[in-house]
Amino acid sequence: MMRRAALVLAGVVGLAGMAQAEVTIGAVLSLTGPGASLGIPERNVIDMLPREIAGQAVRFVVLDDASDSTAAVKAFQKLVTEEKVDLVIGPSVTPTSLAVLDAAGMSGTPFISLAGSEAVIVPQEGNRRWAFKLPASEALMLTAPFDRLKAQGVKSVASIALATAFGDAFVVAAKAEAAKRGIEWLGDERYAPTDTSVTPQALKTMAKNPGAVFIASSGTPGALPVIELKARGFKGVVVHNMGIANPDFLRVAGKAADGMILAASAVTVAEQLPASNAMKQAAMAYVQLYEGKFGPNSRSLFGAWAWDGFMLLSAALPAALKGGQPGTPAFRAALRDAMEQVKDLYGTCGVYSMSPGNHNGTDDRALVLITVENGTWKLVQER
Repeated sequence: MMRRAALVLAGVVGLAGMAQAEVTIGAVLSLTGPGASLGIPERNVIDMLPREIAGQAVRFVVLDDASDSTAAVKAFQKLVTEEKVDLVIGPSVTPTSLAVLDAAGMSGTPFISLAGSEAVIVPQEGNRRWAFKLPASEALMLTAPFDRLKAQGVKSVASIALATAFGDAFVVAAKAEAAKRGIEWLGDERYAPTDTSVTPQALKTMAKNPGAVFIASSGTPGALPVIELKARGFKGVVVHNMGIANPDFLRVAGKAADGMILAASAVTVAEQLPASNAMKQAAMAYVQLYEGKFGPNSRSLFGAWAWDGFMLLSAALPAALKGGQPGTPAFRAALRDAMEQVKDLYGTCGVYSMSPGNHNGTDDRALVLITVENGTWKLVQER
């Protein structure tokens, strides 16, 4: 199988090209607040990235949005007006990513969201023409877990979800996946990312006597329902989404997470993948680089998405430079158009083939079914 040169992470700085003006990349990340367990590894990756692509000097400017939508908009606008950025990496979560759509569209600035919901890019029109998103779609994330529920004979499912656009999107997708498999949907309970207890939601959910509970959350707040369900003696299957696939979640959830299932990017269990897996080479290269700097078991798929965002930029930059000088509207538009033409880019979390109508470009190679066993991620099946 032929793979793009971007497969080799160390090779992203080797693209040929004529040096022009400095390329300025902004980042709006959740470095504090409920999304900090996502934003911190994303910033770690930006600290690791090369400062040159295709012969171009690259400057990074990272701002914290404190996991707040209003702050995200202000940070995005600051990057556009004061730093004259050519592209923004982030925001980290769905609500903040949705919040910056107007700022991106009005300024004509492409951004690569690291958030989970398809709502960031769908429908691919208007302001969303400037938005790209690397995590797989909600439906793709839920296919393998709900297939497993069906195979295990689970008859009903209820949900505990964040009271955000992220939670809304996942509940809609989960209801659809349950219906496809003849699994009864018993309803959903909601909680805020800043809540410190979900006892009422857990009790109401368990009173419905579901065979499984699907949790739609991200970061360490995603541990609350897992801990509460375990403490209340829930014996069914707990299904999560990959917004929690990081070391901080495992630390906070502890033994309560053992046995839960989710579909996550292959980088989460890179060493456990068979050699034939299409994602293994890129995933292992990233793991070795990241954990070589930040220590064993420090990897995070959120950092890996930030790396893949840089790979997407690297693949598109040579073509974009033909459309204008960095720092100009013409260059920003050319960069967006060039990213839409990237095909078969083997990143750490997926194989990306973009188009004007698809600013995600992943398929089922992006995900594997995993569980938690003794506080660590374990591969269940490749797809």
